Parts: sequence; C-alpha cells; structure tokens
Amino acid sequence: MNENTSSSRTPQALVGGGVLLIGLALAAGAVSIPGGAGYGGVGPNFLPWMIAGMLVLCGVLIVREAFTGGYRNREEPSGAANAWWPGLVWVSAGMLANAALITLLGFILSCSLCYLLAVQGLRRAMQQPATMSARTLAVDVVTGIAISAPVFWMFTQFLAINLPGLTSSGWI
Repeated sequence: MNENTSSSRTPQALVGGGVLLIGLALAAGAVSIPGGAGYGGVGPNFLPWMIAGMLVLCGVLIVREAFTGGYRNREEPSGAANAWWPGLVWVSAGMLANAALITLLGFILSCSLCYLLAVQGLRRAMQQPATMSARTLAVDVVTGIAISAPVFWMFTQFLAINLPGLTSSGWI
C-alpha cells in the first residue's frame, strides 16, 4: 500500500487542500469577529483564529506530505474493503431521531435513543451476535442514560445552560 505514484498522491493532496481551504474560510469568518480582550486578556476571536491557524498549518503539512512521497509508513487499513452502509443508516437514524425528539422526550431520553441506535449500527458492522436481544437492548439503554444524565445535569445544574428536559423540575 506504500505506493508513491501520482494516483495515490492525488487523494492525499486533495484532502490537504480541503483542510487548507476550510482553515482559510474560517479565518475569513474570524475577521468579522471583534477582537476586544475579555476575561484573561482573550477576546471572542481568539479561538476561531487559533483553529483557523491550526487547520491551515495541518492543510499545508498534509499537502507537503503528499508531494514529498505520500504517507510512507502507513499501515494497511483494517476492516472491510468497502463501507457497510446499513451501519451508517443506523447511526444516522440515531442522530436524526435525537434531533427530532429532543424537545419531546427531553435530552436524556433522546440521547439514550441516539446511543442505542448508534451502538446497534456499530455492533452490526462488527457482526456481533445477539444485537437485538432484550438483555443487549436493556444494557444499551441503561448505558445511554448513564452517559447522558450526568451531561444533562452538568449543563443544567452547574453551568446554567438550558437543555430540554422531560419535566420542568430541571432534573430529568
């Protein structure tokens, strides 16, 4: 897989060029953000400029790497030769369901559903047995709640950021 032909360099150079263009676009947007120093001497434009600079640097380095021999020491990729599209559908369904149901079910339950569907897609991609057993589904739901509940409470109770809840108490 360590080909040094121009056909293997082209996708690498295109990725680097894309990263470089995204960095330049972010820098163009950062120009319009006021730079007045705030708390700690850092203004609101600091982070966009820092990210833009790092993306430009990474893009330049990727393009340089592509034109100076490509990724010389990369390992053979693991997994299947082609993407497994049903897994993408499961993960996408989880994200779309989360977005559609977050105001109806609340943050914790909608994120748990997202987790359940995404894990199902990943398990199926890895061809794990018993992906739809009651025990596996229950473990996935409990794990989703165990991940999303502390995030919800951290944001709502400690950071005072409003997230959609199931009840008006602010705890669920």
